[in-house]
Amino acid sequence: MLAEEILFFVSALIAEIIGTMAGFGSSTIFLPLALLFVDFKTAIILVAIFHLFGNLSRIIFFREGFDKRIILQFGVPSVLLSLLGAFLIGVLPQPLLKLILGIFLIVTSVSFLAKPGLKFPAHTATFVAGGSITGFITALVGTGGALRATLLQGFNIEKVKYVATTATIALATDVTRIPVYISQGFLTEQYLLHLPILFGIALAGSFTGRNIVRRIDQKKFRMMVLVVIILVSINFIIDSLLS
Repeated sequence: MLAEEILFFVSALIAEIIGTMAGFGSSTIFLPLALLFVDFKTAIILVAIFHLFGNLSRIIFFREGFDKRIILQFGVPSVLLSLLGAFLIGVLPQPLLKLILGIFLIVTSVSFLAKPGLKFPAHTATFVAGGSITGFITALVGTGGALRATLLQGFNIEKVKYVATTATIALATDVTRIPVYISQGFLTEQYLLHLPILFGIALAGSFTGRNIVRRIDQKKFRMMVLVVIILVSINFIIDSLLS
């Protein structure tokens, strides 16, 4: 039992380091690993809380990159449009949406890799449009980190500002979904002691990720994030075809 718990926490640490470096993906990596050790409902709530801890940690360690303009113009529309998307769940087929999203993300990311100078114009209209699309699609598909990362990379935002922005927007979604999970009884008493350990791991993982990010120059950082997006997008396509 102890060995399993150690592997569970090591998985969380690895997921947080990678998630901090890419600006997204910690829950995408950690959830399937957590399912090897706990049941589905427990995995969902523990990963969600860990995701919240991770985003808080990133905001702390990357706080100098906090940009109120981007948060308001990109983040607020994202949260609002996610509510609209939530009402349409079940109306549009998820497998088809994932397939379209996966193809879009791959084409966009490959374009940015092939033409490093290519970027979206960074003004109010494009930030609002990007945030709205992200929130709407996230609600429909159930995951939005890769799309959010792609659009923000499209603006070629400086790496520290990018991580701070993605963490702040993701935190807003964590705050809204976790109380729902708890109210439905997902978090049982036997796993309460996991929470302070997960918080410490989130801090350690974010701190480690921050130090790695600071050592990577902007061009290499953008390339790394785009490669991660492509890998996640391939997984979207595979999932849609198998559904």
